Amino acid sequence: MKLSIALLSLTAGASAFTAPLQTSSPSTTALQSTLEKPKQLTRFDRIKAKYKGPKLEISSDVESEVGFSYSAFDDAVAATDYSFNRNDVVKGTVVQYDKGGCIVDIGAKASAFLPLQEAALIQEQGKSIESLIEIDEERNFEIISEEDENGQLMVSIRRIQYREAWDHVIAKQESDEVFDAECVSVNRGGAIFLVEGLRAFLPGSHLTGRLPDEDLVGQTLPLKFLEVNQEENKLVVSNRRAVVEAQMEDLSRGDVIDGLVKALKPYGAFVEVGGMSGLLHISQISMDRIVDLEKVLQPGQKIKCMIIDHDKVNGRIALSTKTLEPEPGDMIRDPERVYEMADETARIYLEKQEAERKKREASAKDIVLGLGDALDELGSNESSDASDNLDSLLS
Repeated sequence: MKLSIALLSLTAGASAFTAPLQTSSPSTTALQSTLEKPKQLTRFDRIKAKYKGPKLEISSDVESEVGFSYSAFDDAVAATDYSFNRNDVVKGTVVQYDKGGCIVDIGAKASAFLPLQEAALIQEQGKSIESLIEIDEERNFEIISEEDENGQLMVSIRRIQYREAWDHVIAKQESDEVFDAECVSVNRGGAIFLVEGLRAFLPGSHLTGRLPDEDLVGQTLPLKFLEVNQEENKLVVSNRRAVVEAQMEDLSRGDVIDGLVKALKPYGAFVEVGGMSGLLHISQISMDRIVDLEKVLQPGQKIKCMIIDHDKVNGRIALSTKTLEPEPGDMIRDPERVYEMADETARIYLEKQEAERKKREASAKDIVLGLGDALDELGSNESSDASDNLDSLLS
């Protein structure tokens, strides 16, 4: 009897222990598994866990020695408003080099990171971060990211230099000044030059005296801007404008210059004059009519010619050899005589032109004076007639 009672007690006790397990819901089980999931470590905690070096023992009375507690320090950090936002420009100091960049102290909760590609606007291939920026260097940085899980920001120098480069380019365009730039590559349409760290396109038609080939890479040329468009990130430059405008400062109408025939066209010849291309129209070659231009001029031939007109803005020059002919048709019969006597013939031609100009001015002056006398006489007659009419009315 006693044995039966004991067995019944054990059975009841077992039922009491197993009952909660049978009544537990799936949601309770999921909650328990979530609570038991380990907390994800931060980068600092992971580094701390792997640290195997010597550890600093901090005494229990350190808080009284320094004058504040750890909890007070945490409260001060939490209460501080750093206000670091994307695109802000802040001062910072480079504190150490890191893989792929360097660490910068900008006064935030965590040090900022400067990637290698953001360290400078102009970077030679293969350069290291050590060659671009120095430890303890203090300068401006632009924030280019939000804080990551460790509170770290990403900063840039390149973007600040990019804006400054556009400011310098716009200033150069407004002053229309000549500047030097280095060619970094060539393509089918022209060449690419670095201007203040920005890539500028030079069309082949605006390259003076040569073609845009591989030999141009690495060379420095004088340039001027043709187009500056910051919104479209577009820069177009011209070597011809820079060269032509510099040379045309010393050129004027009536000057006798040496030239080299570069090409023949049905309407005349293109002559290179000091790196510039001038047009010698077929009507300006000789006083006599030219039937076959190739019998008079050939590409590569050196000639002497006179500047009869120029356009300094567009770099165009109009040339003439007929003004240098001692006798009409000498360019066809004896061009060497024309070149030998070019300076003397040009002097006579210009003197004749000056005399004709003065004669035209004198004729124009006589016409104006005669017209003035006629108007005065007409006015005097009208005044006399008006006076006679007034006297007749009064009488």
